[in-house]
Amino acid sequence: MILQYITWNPDPEIVNLFGFSLRYYGVFFAGGLMLCLYLLDGIFKREDIPSAHLDLLSTYGMIGILLGARLGHCLFYEPSYYLSHPLEMILPISITSEEGIQFVGYQGLASHGGALGILIALYFYARKTKHALLEVMDLIAVVAPLACGFIRLGNFMNAEIIGLPTMQPWGVIFERVDQVPRHPAQLYEAMAYFIIFMIMIRLYRTGRKRFNSGFFFGFVLILCFSARFIIEFVKENQVGFEEGMILNMGQLLSLPYLVVGLGLVVYGLGKRAVSGDTVE
Repeated sequence: MILQYITWNPDPEIVNLFGFSLRYYGVFFAGGLMLCLYLLDGIFKREDIPSAHLDLLSTYGMIGILLGARLGHCLFYEPSYYLSHPLEMILPISITSEEGIQFVGYQGLASHGGALGILIALYFYARKTKHALLEVMDLIAVVAPLACGFIRLGNFMNAEIIGLPTMQPWGVIFERVDQVPRHPAQLYEAMAYFIIFMIMIRLYRTGRKRFNSGFFFGFVLILCFSARFIIEFVKENQVGFEEGMILNMGQLLSLPYLVVGLGLVVYGLGKRAVSGDTVE
């Protein structure tokens, strides 16, 4: 019996107008964030938080995510190259002696760096608005997995962050890489994040008053980075120096988030919110 695998070779570029390239990755990235902001608007209204706070959070959050994800990739995975090409860290360009300056988009964003970037952004947002940091982190945690899932769909369209070879019938041949059927690791992660999103929405609707601030954020850190840690076992290493490592860079960078998440969950479970003389 001949196994039938999925052949995948879409053009990552949707359209190019006058040198401006619109790519699937950018559409999924921006679309996921916009959908999260739409859902956050409803959550902020339910929490009776001023809409001006959401506008400020959107600005700070977008800057934090993009800068954190970009710098995270450059410094975690390719420090030697980008430290010698610092402009390419921030600007979506490539500079070579043969072709000069070319617009290439942001080819390389790290979710661990994006998570750190949003944390820093939330800190400045909380200082500006006097909105309790742990409380806003909890609200972000409810919708954040949705954006993560959309980003992984963008990775799938780019045929990047590919999986190890597999003989399973759902293996995907990424023709832009090679002719070997591989685990669609991007889809594994996307599905995991969408499931986590549904869990968080359900938990928010039914258990908002049951936990102290920090629980939701800690819980989503545990779920997301546990999924990431496990799925890394079926991924190809992204950079050469990971060869021979027991745990790859993605797994090592997940461990601090898991520790922080566990601490926040313990705190959220151990200290209930108090209203008047009644413990909820």
